[in-house]
Amino acid sequence: MNLDPGNMLPAHLAGHVDHIGVAVADLQAGIALYCDLLGLELERTEQVPSENVEVAFLKLDRQGGPGHLELLAPLGEDGNIARYIAKRGPGLHHVAVAVRDITAAMAACRAAGVRLLDETPRTGAGGKQIVFLHPKDCGGVLVEMCAPAAGK
Repeated sequence: MNLDPGNMLPAHLAGHVDHIGVAVADLQAGIALYCDLLGLELERTEQVPSENVEVAFLKLDRQGGPGHLELLAPLGEDGNIARYIAKRGPGLHHVAVAVRDITAAMAACRAAGVRLLDETPRTGAGGKQIVFLHPKDCGGVLVEMCAPAAGK
């Protein structure tokens, strides 16, 4: 295993939770709940048309740490988040782990027998490259691996 001598992690890992994804039926109501009630700070919102979703990123650490709460609201009746809410209702959708090298991380997952829901990385919010892992291979949790946008 190729370890990063600076922090003893495999070289493809970044070593932190990038974000926690929460499916919401109404983005503005979700923002109000988490910002007004819990004191989180809204960083930005954006639409991801390829996923038919609008997202809001809320800072989990006011000191500038890397983690966010990502609220995901469907833009219509189709798409993964719309189907998720229709089947399960709003709630925890996924946990995203930051990786430095998404190709190496995918290869490590395959070698460990973890199934990928994406055969190749796709572009997610903020231009990040993302890949989801099968929840049945991750203790029932939908795990997303995300890497910085190309060139960043």
